[in-house]
Amino acid sequence: YRADAALFARTDDGIETRLEVTVSPEDDVEVRRVTLVNHSDLLREIEVTSLVEIVLAPAAEDLSHPTFLKLFLETEYRPECTALLCGRRPRSPHEQGPWAVHVISAEGGVHGAVEWETDRMRFIGRGRTPEDPAALDGRALSGTTGAVLDPVLSLRRRVRIAPGGQVRLAFATGVATSRALAIALAEKYDDPASAARTFALATTQT
Repeated sequence: YRADAALFARTDDGIETRLEVTVSPEDDVEVRRVTLVNHSDLLREIEVTSLVEIVLAPAAEDLSHPTFLKLFLETEYRPECTALLCGRRPRSPHEQGPWAVHVISAEGGVHGAVEWETDRMRFIGRGRTPEDPAALDGRALSGTTGAVLDPVLSLRRRVRIAPGGQVRLAFATGVATSRALAIALAEKYDDPASAARTFALATTQT
């Protein structure tokens, strides 16, 4: 644990994985940067999948009525900035609720289209757990969005890593006070340079 970020590292089957986590000093956004290094002599293809549990409510309200609160959340996918949005349906035309945003960006090595999922039941699977979800059984994510009963935000990219090479991806998860501001965050953090900027700003501020 550093003053500006947390770092988790491990090596599996010749693939070194480094996960760095920091919080942006200028936006309500957390950035998780994943670096994959191929130490083997084989070309490797790896799927990188995220999962974010969504609440969008004070902790006390979520603890009291977790299922009820999730009934009013709606999700959408923004293909132009590879982002998922989630907001609460307003109870009146003038009500402003928070919006969650989850974005993936990549620095080279990307292979294939972005996949996404916002239905927790489809991701986890019947009788399964978050430690062993059905989504990691080799099947594609369903691309479900809308008024799902139990929303999550999940994005997936397939990366191709040459022998001795590396690929870096970044997942940005944030919150905004309106849908327009959430889209603005999505467009900003869709740029791979935004993750590097966030880490640099966090270091400078520390």
